[in-house]
Amino acid sequence: MGDQLALIRALPKAELHLHIEGTLEPELMFELARRNGVKLAFADVDELRRAYDFKDLQSFLDLYYAGADVLRTRADFDALASAYLARMAAENVRHVEIFFDPQTHTARGIALADVVEGLVDALSRAERDHGITWRLIPCILRHLDEADALGTLARLEPWLHRFTALGLDSSERGHPPSKFARVFARARSLGLKTVAHAGEEGPPAYITEAIDQLQVARIDHGVRCLEDPAVTRRLRDLGMPLTVCPLSNVRLRVFPTMARHNLGALLEAGLVVTVNSDDPAYFGGYLSENYQATAAALDLSDATIVALAANGFRASFLDPAAKQRHLGDIAAVARRLGVAIG
Repeated sequence: MGDQLALIRALPKAELHLHIEGTLEPELMFELARRNGVKLAFADVDELRRAYDFKDLQSFLDLYYAGADVLRTRADFDALASAYLARMAAENVRHVEIFFDPQTHTARGIALADVVEGLVDALSRAERDHGITWRLIPCILRHLDEADALGTLARLEPWLHRFTALGLDSSERGHPPSKFARVFARARSLGLKTVAHAGEEGPPAYITEAIDQLQVARIDHGVRCLEDPAVTRRLRDLGMPLTVCPLSNVRLRVFPTMARHNLGALLEAGLVVTVNSDDPAYFGGYLSENYQATAAALDLSDATIVALAANGFRASFLDPAAKQRHLGDIAAVARRLGVAIG
């Protein structure tokens, strides 16, 4: 595994499924709580970390939304994103496409300007200082209603030039993509691409809805597609990327262990699979750790690791020339390390 660790570190990488609120490490959470006078339900960092034993998606979301309450100012959102981006610079991550949840913050009375501009401050600085390019994707909370989503999209319009796509996240069960068909039609009319969480806890039918009714460019998660051969064939025929988050899937009990994860089967089915970290502060690993854990548990070949890294750029919202530059850099690393690729 030592050689594979060196390969993972050396490869240029992209991250396409990352909730910035999910990068809030306990230490920063307590620091911001003290700064903003927020009382946490945990005595210290150790007690908070012990709460990271989730039985499902909802048990995680309950803690996730409580933790986000410490984020109050533009400087807080800058600090949050800056900490994540510093890690990515150290991991040779060249491009990030970051989700954030506007409704989580506006419901607490936080100004959207502070959220968006704080994140953009950090992203712009990381691009200048570390060469990390970025796309920013606001997400709709699917457990809330359509009216709230439409209102949120309207309030986001002053910053449309900052966004590439609209996403759909939060509790999947009982909240199909079709619930927000009109919201996503409006987003497309504004020039935004669309992506959606589907097929994590929800059934394969949600993947079909996301494609047909939201007209998504990517499926976030999508691991349950293999339960329906027709859905699997359609994803393959469309070349629809899946933004898979292996450590997250195990921590949220989608799979009992990493060795039981179906990432290898997804690849064998001819699907465009990418590796991502989802909410790494809560799930035990950032991007490189997801590569490492998956490669070790599933005995992935060096060539497969290289292919996964390449998929990250191919599935991104970068322009074609930028994609080719990164793919060329990946090929150069593979040649240097003696990895035979197709």
